[in-house]
Amino acid sequence: MTLLVVLGGGIATAYVLASGPAHHAAPSHAATTTLPKPKPRPLTHRPKRVRGPHNHPVPILMYHVLGVPAPTQPYPQLFVRPADFGGQVRWLARNGYHAVTLGQVFRYWRRAVPLPRKPVVVSFDDGYLSDYTVARPALQRYGWPGVLNLVVDNVTPGDITASQVRALIAAGWEIDAHTVSHPDLVGLGATQLRREVAGSRVLLRHMFGQPVDFFCYPVGHYDAQVVAAVRAAGFLGATTENPGLGRPLQAYTLDRIRVDYSDGVSGFVEKMQRYGA
Repeated sequence: MTLLVVLGGGIATAYVLASGPAHHAAPSHAATTTLPKPKPRPLTHRPKRVRGPHNHPVPILMYHVLGVPAPTQPYPQLFVRPADFGGQVRWLARNGYHAVTLGQVFRYWRRAVPLPRKPVVVSFDDGYLSDYTVARPALQRYGWPGVLNLVVDNVTPGDITASQVRALIAAGWEIDAHTVSHPDLVGLGATQLRREVAGSRVLLRHMFGQPVDFFCYPVGHYDAQVVAAVRAAGFLGATTENPGLGRPLQAYTLDRIRVDYSDGVSGFVEKMQRYGA
């Protein structure tokens, strides 16, 4: 399967448009009437906040393609059978888990905004048609969002289209950046690194009007220079392929639990238990 498809000149144009200064039309005429200031509404309740510690780790699941790999597929473990995915989601629901976005997790860690009981982030790397055809309906049965770590060049027919990404957003999904073309970022020159990291955020925000506050390292590779580029681009955090739970003190190197083709439901449960999820 071709993991990356180049979008061509349209993306470059979008990057230029998205990077340019914003222009706002001046009002056609000045107001001539002074309106009374609205009276402040009485505060009826304060937003809820967690009392006490709000730094508990959260499991972040990592999926790629939901499907059955061809016999010649070089990376079969990146697939998960749709039936297995459905069974894994049902197991989560029956055992009291609730899917959340990374944005919700960070609001809990940073501002003590409560999370549901037993939160879990269900993330999908790259951007494939199965995110729309398989993952979306399976999660929607429970009113759950997913997190799509989207490669800009994968927004194309055959992988996932822009309209399908918008349908995921409408279903409550969070869209995060996974570079423009999915290179190994370690060792890239400064200009190319900035294009892949900051550029992917600019493009996705322009394409979908979403915050795109989180980044995902391709093939899980990063070093100090790459992390610095992620911070400089304004991302709040980033996910890796390191096994474990996401923790607030590792905002730019968040661990995840990778789900493999061979796991099935029983192997998935074993991993959840192994990492204390």
